[in-house]
Amino acid sequence: MSAAPASAAEGSGDLVDPDALVASADARVSQTESLAALDEVESELLGRRSELTRAHRALGVLDAAERPRAGERLGRARERIERAVADRRSRLAESERASRLDADRLDLTEVVAPRLRGHLNLVQRTRDELEDVFVGMGFVVAEGPEIETDWYNFEALNMPPAHPARGMWDTLYLDLGEPETVLLRTHTSPVQIRLMQSQGPPIYAVIPGKCFRRDTPDARHIPTFHQIEGLVVDHGISFADLAGTIETFTTAYFGSDIHSRLRPSYFPFTEPSAEFEVTCTICKGKGCRTCSHTGWIELGGAGMVDPAVFHAVGVDSEEWTGFAFGFGIDRCAQMRHEMPDMRVLLENDARFLRQI
Repeated sequence: MSAAPASAAEGSGDLVDPDALVASADARVSQTESLAALDEVESELLGRRSELTRAHRALGVLDAAERPRAGERLGRARERIERAVADRRSRLAESERASRLDADRLDLTEVVAPRLRGHLNLVQRTRDELEDVFVGMGFVVAEGPEIETDWYNFEALNMPPAHPARGMWDTLYLDLGEPETVLLRTHTSPVQIRLMQSQGPPIYAVIPGKCFRRDTPDARHIPTFHQIEGLVVDHGISFADLAGTIETFTTAYFGSDIHSRLRPSYFPFTEPSAEFEVTCTICKGKGCRTCSHTGWIELGGAGMVDPAVFHAVGVDSEEWTGFAFGFGIDRCAQMRHEMPDMRVLLENDARFLRQI
């Protein structure tokens, strides 16, 4: 039995209204909100299983005279649907592109915090100022290593093994070589030894640098601190030259209302020895917590170079005399800027750092 011909009810060109297809397609296309949704609608309107494709296939059952006109109408309907899809695709693509750009754009109206400009640390600035003062007095600046041997840090400075003066420092030894032979220097005095070894008198030098002691931090002490020392070796140098040098430095650095004084003390590498103090800049000599209510702040030690030190480096103490002094750079910064407690130099408080 032969198959029955396709009926008009199954989609013949006579029963499919191309204008209605286009109107329905326009409505569906215009309602799509994304490119993905448009792709799905396009497949339903123009794909192999779409109503338009079925209408094209049904043209074969029409009379030969009707077929061209029906085919032309279906072709124009496809073109109109394709054009509607293309227009909608262009608008959706532009909208999605704009959305991405808006999401990625920079808000140029946002207030950006200004870039802060750094500056030298207060201790470094103080060191530079101290060097300038002493260079103006005729001194040169010398430096040396922070890791030293026991000989340079103690023995050459008249402190042999078991000397009781070594108990004045809580020394940080390094695990190098024989026990207690390599250390972090406790003062910058080893550079004095190196300087006298490397050049002969006369010597007029200041020696700044970092030092290390196991001190408990308090208002006037910190374990890692900075020191500056002076060494003068020449003919006819006396204790009066030492006192005058310290007073000249004090008034040049702190101002004419701040003065120095010397009081007897003991250091193994100088003889005679003295502590030198300056007027407390916090209370101007009236007495406060920082100066222990004495009106004076101990700044450092000084004295005439001991002949034993000259002997260690091969300098003739009968021909040459000299003096040495040393004090803390951090202490100078404390006094110069009237800081009651030196520990603020280690706390990294941004409010303090912005002030300096």
